[in-house]
Order: sequence, then structure tokens, then C-alpha cells
Amino acid sequence: MSGLSLVVSLIISTTDDQLKRKLTPVSTEASPGPDLHRALGYLLKHANLKFTALTDAALAPFGIDGKDLGALRVLAHRDPTSQLQVAQTLGVDRTTMVALLDALEDKGIIRRQPDPADRRRNVVELTEQGSEAYDAAEAAYQEAEKTFLAALSPSAGAQFRRALRTLLED
Repeated sequence: MSGLSLVVSLIISTTDDQLKRKLTPVSTEASPGPDLHRALGYLLKHANLKFTALTDAALAPFGIDGKDLGALRVLAHRDPTSQLQVAQTLGVDRTTMVALLDALEDKGIIRRQPDPADRRRNVVELTEQGSEAYDAAEAAYQEAEKTFLAALSPSAGAQFRRALRTLLED
């Protein structure tokens, strides 16, 4: 079994060392005691951990992770925008957004400059290198997403997305 197949077939443990991206597989078999596999929170958490492991592995060759891709998505589909607008769109606090954008700027993926209309705010945009990185990373992300949903039929995958969107509506 290949490494990717192994990751796909396992759920990631809650004791992962997430800062070091160390993945510790756990059994998907029912265990004695409380049936965690029936608890929605457990299922959502472990599905998210599995999905994050797949997408982060797919994005690693581009030097980014899923959080970075989220920021690139916002920037790829807009005219230059403020750091604050990107943070608000993603639901991220300003301090976290500054650190994320600092890292992307260091990689040459984005550029920040003072807004000519309001020098108190920075305008953020993708560089040409950033646009190319975004396109390649988005394609890799879509493949990882396909792998994650492979156990579902296309109609079940679409229904899953609709259900999640419904749950997230205010």
C-alpha cells in the first residue's frame, strides 16, 4: 500500500503533533466503550483531520498549506484588496493574517503596498509568481479533494457539499 493510500484509509488521531505535521493513524474499527463513530463531533473532527492531511500533502510541493491557499483564493478572484478585507473574508484575526501574509510575501507570492487612497492600510495582491502558484496549487487541491470524496458517488459528494453549506448558513 502506498503512503498516500495509507493516509487515505486512516483517520488521524487527536494526539497529532500538528505543529510538526506528524500523523498518527488510529483504527477506524469500533472500539469497546462509547461508540465514538456515532458522535457527529468525532466524525467531523476526524474527517477534517484526514482531509487536511491530504490537502496539505498535495500543497506541500508549492510551499503552501490549506490556510495559505484560502488567502490566495480570496486574492485571485479580486482586485487588490486590504489585509483586513482578506482577514474578514476568511474569518481570521488580524495578527494571524499578518503572519500568514508575511510568509507569502517572503516567498514572492503576494505583494503589499500602501493604499494610495488611504496610506493607513495595505493593499494586497498576487504577484505573477503567486498567480502561477495559485493555479498549480488549486489543481493539486482539487485532486486531493477528489481523492477524499472517492468513496462517495458523485451525487452523494454533491449532496454532502449541499448539506454542509446548509449547516453553515446563518
